[in-house]
Amino acid sequence: MKKLTTLSISAALAALLLLSACGANGEQGATAPSPSSSPSATNPAQQETNDNQQTDGEILILIDQSPKPSEGNSFDFTVKKRPEGYILSEMQWKSDKHEIGNTLEEAIANGGSGEDGFYISGNGQFMGFIYPSDLKGEQGKVSFTFSDDQGQKMSWEKEITLK
Repeated sequence: MKKLTTLSISAALAALLLLSACGANGEQGATAPSPSSSPSATNPAQQETNDNQQTDGEILILIDQSPKPSEGNSFDFTVKKRPEGYILSEMQWKSDKHEIGNTLEEAIANGGSGEDGFYISGNGQFMGFIYPSDLKGEQGKVSFTFSDDQGQKMSWEKEITLK
């Protein structure tokens, strides 16, 4: 009798495992984008994000200027791809009227204090640029410089209008 119960439980577990595996494959196929999807089917927020990324082959940075009422005037950035052996060392906003730059260390300090300028949170999860209201609508270039141990530098820049 004990043998029959163990066998029944084992069979039930095997069937459950098989069914859950089939469900996972079905869900994955249903949510995966198809290669033939058209750009018009793209979420508008995602489209804006895609428009704000630029790559030079070795560096890819995403700029997100979607409104964040709790943070005031700011944009977020994400380093999606950086040259191997290089780290982010400097960030800069430059327009005809203003030039604001921060080193990595200054950006980390701003992340803790909430000061205007480029910031990086303590754990590096959040990165952005906080600016005063008088810069709103200003057109200029945002640039990011990466450095390696030998002092070599690579930069990425994009022209944007601060929202």
